[in-house]
Amino acid sequence: MERSLELGNMTRVQEFVLLGLSTRLGIRDVLFAIFLTLYLLTLLENTLIIYLVCSHSELHKPMYFFLGNLGCLEMCYVSVTMPSLLVGLRTGPYHISFTACMTQLFFFVSLICTECTLLASMAYDHYVAICRPLHYPPLMRPQVCLGLALSSWLGGLLVSVIKTACIARLFYCGPNVLNHFFCDVSPLLNLSCTPVALTELVDFISAIVILGGSLLVAIPSYVAIGRAVFRMPSAAARHKALSTCASHLVVVSIFYSATLFIYARPSRIEAMDLNKVLSVIYTVVTPMCNPVIYCLRNREVQAEFRRTLYWSQSWPADQGMGRS
Repeated sequence: MERSLELGNMTRVQEFVLLGLSTRLGIRDVLFAIFLTLYLLTLLENTLIIYLVCSHSELHKPMYFFLGNLGCLEMCYVSVTMPSLLVGLRTGPYHISFTACMTQLFFFVSLICTECTLLASMAYDHYVAICRPLHYPPLMRPQVCLGLALSSWLGGLLVSVIKTACIARLFYCGPNVLNHFFCDVSPLLNLSCTPVALTELVDFISAIVILGGSLLVAIPSYVAIGRAVFRMPSAAARHKALSTCASHLVVVSIFYSATLFIYARPSRIEAMDLNKVLSVIYTVVTPMCNPVIYCLRNREVQAEFRRTLYWSQSWPADQGMGRS
């Protein structure tokens, strides 16, 4: 009762102050140029992938359907966190309203949960393609692919609604300084004036369900793929499959490791500088690397990309010949 009266006499925080990635003036301009370049490069890569998948019938296959979804997700993903990172590097610590902060948190949690399940769906697709090629058409028919993609997006939204609602209902009475470059779960929990045990439990359970469920699909899939690859009689085929799967596995491992460390812990993270470094890995590095690893190294995608470039270069010449 005394606790309720005490909170009732306090003023609720209406805005937060984001300290940003770095408060050191000497390196902020350099970091701004680097991250702006990475942001634009990520948008360009994923736009190119979406265009190639949508405009070329040769790429209308389950694997490229998931890659198109991943490209769309990555564009939304970096556009939720990177603008605030860039503003912080350009202007220093800046104010963000409580509503804007919760909105950013909602979209971020939704997209990161969607990516976890989408990467698991892609791992299953690779498993079926390599380990059960004769059953690939019925197992990965369009209805199944659409169902996997929809469940990833809707599952991310559902988890985000629950987590964001739990964090938004907490009472924030000050201080209001977030030692981060965007509104994330752990920094917000650190500022709460009310007990966060229930919210931490919900956060932990949802992280285990999403990450644990995704890993239960991804890990066995890649283990089965590894076994199938080592049984291949041709050394050339084995080397090609290993190089492709190894690069996929590296990106997936980095993403899941960083997210597990931050979001599957039942207590608030106090080492916020480490939190920011890990956040850069899965909000900046993996979205930039995924298009290259999953798509742009693929021979079919490269062939369609070269065909697109050839068509764009030959079209003006053909127009000029038509006019003459």
